[in-house]
Amino acid sequence: MGIEIERKFLVINDNWRKEASEGIHYQQGYFTTNELCSIRVRIAGDKADLNIKSATLGIFRTEYDYPIPVKDAKEMLQNLCTRPLIEKIRYLVPHEQHTWEVDVFSGQNEGLVVAEIELATAEQSFAKPDWIGKEVSSDPRYYNVCLVKHPYRNW
Repeated sequence: MGIEIERKFLVINDNWRKEASEGIHYQQGYFTTNELCSIRVRIAGDKADLNIKSATLGIFRTEYDYPIPVKDAKEMLQNLCTRPLIEKIRYLVPHEQHTWEVDVFSGQNEGLVVAEIELATAEQSFAKPDWIGKEVSSDPRYYNVCLVKHPYRNW
């Protein structure tokens, strides 16, 4: 069993782009959600995975991730997932001792830009770059699974 400790923040300016990696296109869809978990298929560049994540609020979640063939993932996204699909470009941005993941959403969630940092413990300290704004780790509206049912453009 994997445990994910992740904090999520809004991005308030484009200063992150100075240090960002080349972005990778992500397309992901959700099969089902309930009060216990979400099940997602994702294509990230030339790789695909199936992910099961506990439906808990906050920075701790149980997570299982399994690689699958890209061809299978494309078929699942086309035929089995709830619409709209999540479309985004993910950039890796190093800052001091950590690497931030900055997601720039498109499609139904155009205009939303969030940054996530994965930590070893909940108490682990980290430096916030000047482009980090309000923390939204406990706000379910910013969870990708929620963006399917309530896209950012409709807020």
